[in-house]
Amino acid sequence: MTDSWEAFAVRFGRHRLRRSAFYLNYAGYGEPDDDVTMDYYFWVVRGPAGTIVVDTGFAPEVGRRRGRDVLADPMDLLARLGVDASTVRTVVVTHAHYDHIGNPARFPSAEVVMSRREHEFWQGPFACRPHFALPTETAELGHLSRLRIEGRLTLVEEVHQLAPGIELLEVGGHTPGQLVVLVRGADATVVLASDAIHTYEEYDRDRPFGIVADVPAMYRAYDRIRELEHQGARIVAGHDPDVMTRFTPYFTDMVCRLL
Repeated sequence: MTDSWEAFAVRFGRHRLRRSAFYLNYAGYGEPDDDVTMDYYFWVVRGPAGTIVVDTGFAPEVGRRRGRDVLADPMDLLARLGVDASTVRTVVVTHAHYDHIGNPARFPSAEVVMSRREHEFWQGPFACRPHFALPTETAELGHLSRLRIEGRLTLVEEVHQLAPGIELLEVGGHTPGQLVVLVRGADATVVLASDAIHTYEEYDRDRPFGIVADVPAMYRAYDRIRELEHQGARIVAGHDPDVMTRFTPYFTDMVCRLL
């Protein structure tokens, strides 16, 4: 039986950059360059089986160092949803970039769930190469290693049912083990695409994002998500400001309700 889940997108940061920095090989499209806005989100899923936090945002000090606009501390927004980070039992890490695995020590009771392929890549010989290392923080990757030693890191492969009505799908592309999260509510289904789709334009126009581990896998991820969309699921892009208008406002302009 599927639990009646509710899901929220929580916006905590913002960044403006040029299209030529956003898209892979943008010059080849023969279009003028201009600005793109990326919002930064994490997601909260809760129901009778408990609360699941999907990604943990970036640490405010890391965001500022990297030139991002910090709209709020992710933990403050989590508290406004009535969730105490110290009591959260499950955190899903969709991938290991700094804006998705910040604040790890602020979830001291959580089991962290991520792709085995993702974790093993970031412990391997290519993790320190500049192309891969730029969007990571060494200390945060080290925290994942400590969690494994402590027995608090659960590694999954391909398709994993996390709870009734919640599936983790390994799609790769953006990173070697990029996950998306499928949440089935009482009346609808949403796909938390995370960085498998940064913006709806990326997805609609079939244009890979500039930070990518495997371009064919990124295209396959688009196709897999389209299959879910054709089955009736609503897609939640990982960094698009438009998420806040496509779904139901919940409080202020920082949180919207997805289910």
